[in-house]
Formats: sequence, C-alpha cells, structure tokens
Amino acid sequence: MKDTITFEDFTKVDLRVGTIIEVNDFPKARNPAYQLTIDFGDLGIRKSSAQITTLYTKEELLNRQIVATVNFPKKQIANFMSECLVMGAVEGKDVILLSPEQKVKNGSTVA
Repeated sequence: MKDTITFEDFTKVDLRVGTIIEVNDFPKARNPAYQLTIDFGDLGIRKSSAQITTLYTKEELLNRQIVATVNFPKKQIANFMSECLVMGAVEGKDVILLSPEQKVKNGSTVA
C-alpha cells in the first residue's frame, strides 16, 4: 500500500469518463502502445498514450467509455503529447481498463 493521503489530496484528482473516438498504433513508443483520442464532452477532446495492446484491439477500443485523470500536466512520449492518463487495473504487464457499468455522459465526474 502507498502512503496515506488526505481527503483534500484525493479531491485534487479529476477523474472523468470519456469515449474513445480514435485509436492509432504508436510505433515510436518504447513499449507497445496505442494513441487514443478521447471525447470528454464539455471538457473537449484529449489525447493519451496507453500500453493496452496485449488485451485490446483497436476495434474493441473504438467508442468504448473509459475513466481518465484529466488534470495532469501534458507529458511528451516519443513524438506524441499525452494530455490525460487512462485508468486501469494492472495485472503483471496487462492493463484492464476501468469503465462505467452503464453508458454515461462524456465528462461525467468519477467520485
């Protein structure tokens, strides 16, 4: 377990639901990854790099709702600027995406 944080620390993390609207291969990434374009509704469109190629095809990801942290600073990964962090459960080297059980409005807050 990691260090204990306060509730105030937790409230600083902005987790939102978005829909993946574009998926591309990312051959320049150090580890196999996709480049995702995600629609967060009123928050706009954001891009992310995700190392999820072992469990998901591009076709499976398209139009899928996911959970992402949207208030991290942008991070350059190879020649790509990642604007959010897609959330998932990690099992070994696999990442299982976190998704709402039912379809919700893009940009919905995760609490």
